[in-house]
Amino acid sequence: MILSMTGYGRATAGNKKFVVDVEIKSINSRYLELFLKLPQLLQNKEYELRELIKNRIKRGKLSVVILLKKNGQAEDEIALDEHKLKNYLSLLKQVKKAAKISDKIKLEHILYSRDIFTSTVEEISEEEFKVVTNALNSAIDNLLEMKKKEGKELEKDLKKRIKLIEKKLDEIESLSQGSVNEHFVKYQEKVKLLLEDKAQSILDERMQMELAILAERADITEECVRLRSHLKFFLEAVDKEQEPGRKLNFLCQEMNRETNTISSKTLSVNITHNTVFIKEEIERIREQIQNIE
Repeated sequence: MILSMTGYGRATAGNKKFVVDVEIKSINSRYLELFLKLPQLLQNKEYELRELIKNRIKRGKLSVVILLKKNGQAEDEIALDEHKLKNYLSLLKQVKKAAKISDKIKLEHILYSRDIFTSTVEEISEEEFKVVTNALNSAIDNLLEMKKKEGKELEKDLKKRIKLIEKKLDEIESLSQGSVNEHFVKYQEKVKLLLEDKAQSILDERMQMELAILAERADITEECVRLRSHLKFFLEAVDKEQEPGRKLNFLCQEMNRETNTISSKTLSVNITHNTVFIKEEIERIREQIQNIE
């Protein structure tokens, strides 16, 4: 089954006191890369959240944003502790009096003390953390659903291109029938042209054997068989592999290798044109594969 690496998922979960919003964005990456943006309250839970994601997503660059709200306020919203503020102002007045400072107390003096500011949510219980994991799992479910839909479209495109390659390979195999004999005749004609009148006396049995061996090297039967085998394995991987991305990329390399060999061995212009078409399709397939998990 093919899954796209690009996708988006979002979910919200909560209870009477607690609400969590989760947003996940995924794009292409060779490996799994996680970037988590968490509220202060969940910093000590980052490892558990990462492991949960890793168990469900194998490849891609994921950006995960989690927001917490309790009693209608965001977790990281700053609140003023008025009791601490009064104590701090009293302390400043005492300092002024003891130091005999006549300057007025300004807002900037008050802001120097971080103790007067508190977070509206100070701790999270196991029950509340379960709300977080439920929201995260739901967001991952939505992400996977989108990845599956895109994966189906990718699968259709890949199979269509493999069929086009198979059709061109059929043409190449048809054109290559008797190609060894054709190459042998062409080599003979070239030798005769080079030697002119001396051709009949020099083209002895040894020369004929050398030309035959040279013509035999232009045979592309083995390359066609291997290319067809790679195409078969490619389709099987698309249908049966759970995580086919890396295997499909390897098969693309092998398909391209066989196609290049066919192109370099043949003397047929039509076969060469067909190999160019095949290489173009392989490159398009390779580009598509970069988006597969």
